[in-house]
Formats: sequence, structure tokens, C-alpha cells
Amino acid sequence: MSYNSTELITQLKNGSSDVYNALYEKSYPAVEKFIVNNSGTADDAKDIFQDSLVVLFKKTREDNFELTASVKTYIIAISKNIWFKKLRHISSQQETSLTDFHSNKFFCEIESAILKEKSHWERLQIYLTKISSHCNNLLKSMFFKSKTIEDIQLEYGYTSKHNAQNQKHKCLQQIRKVKEVQERN
Repeated sequence: MSYNSTELITQLKNGSSDVYNALYEKSYPAVEKFIVNNSGTADDAKDIFQDSLVVLFKKTREDNFELTASVKTYIIAISKNIWFKKLRHISSQQETSLTDFHSNKFFCEIESAILKEKSHWERLQIYLTKISSHCNNLLKSMFFKSKTIEDIQLEYGYTSKHNAQNQKHKCLQQIRKVKEVQERN
């Protein structure tokens, strides 16, 4: 079942068990990728994701809870904060418990991370509007729709995977150039 962010939060507040599968499907791969790319394992990612869902569930129960980003962005931001906090504790040889994540300071860090994550997303959206429509579509297919290079080759009619990869590289170069111009201004 597919939900948008508002529906996910409503279902979470109502205690629907289906929502956990939707949250997992929608958000877990990005969390796992982040954790694994930052000195973690798939098992660490599973633990962090579960802790993030607990934090999200607790936040949705608050009267003043307002979703300021997508649920996926929110979960990723929570996961990043929990993971970085765990890494800091590991480096100082301390154990981390879920109760450490319920302080007001922790939630302020999450809100800050969400704003940062959201601003990255918004900038990316702007960059995508300033590149060729072909590259815009190709990059969205690869990174947002998670299509493989083989899928891209077939969809766009490239004669080989190598040609598809070269086009991907050229499109990423377009994004980099737009980003450089934007950052100079």
C-alpha cells in the first residue's frame, strides 16, 4: 500500500500496522545506505531505523507535532542524529540507550538536521530545473526511481551500458556546473 507523508503520519497516529511496512519500504534503504557509508553495518542500520521509528512515533503523539518535511526526510534526519550520537558514544567507550534520544536538545538537533536536509533537497530541485530535460529525466530515473543502468540503457535506447554510464556522467557534470554557479552567486 502506498501512502503520502500526511497519510503515513495519520496512519501512524491511528496505530495502523500497515504503516510500518510502508515506512520501511519508503525510508529504510536510504537509512541503510547512510549507515553503511558511515562506518556502520546493515545490522546497525536496522537498529537505528527501529530507534528512529520509536522517536517518530513518540513525536506524532505530541499535540504540537507538525511535519515540516517528508516522512522519509524526517526519518533520515532522525537516523543520522542517532547514528552520529552513537558514533560519538562509541568513540568515548560509552553505551547509548534510546532514553538518551528523548531530550529536548536531541529534538532540536533533529529539527536542525531536517532543515539542513530539506535545504539540500530544495537546492537539488533547483539544480534539476537548470539542466537539460533529458538529463533531468535520466537522473530522476536513476536516483529517485532507483532504476539500474540496464533499465536506463533500454529506456533511453543507449547501445551499451558504457554509453548509458557516460551519459549519466555528463548529466552529473551538468548538475555540478549549475551547483558551482549557484554557490558563486
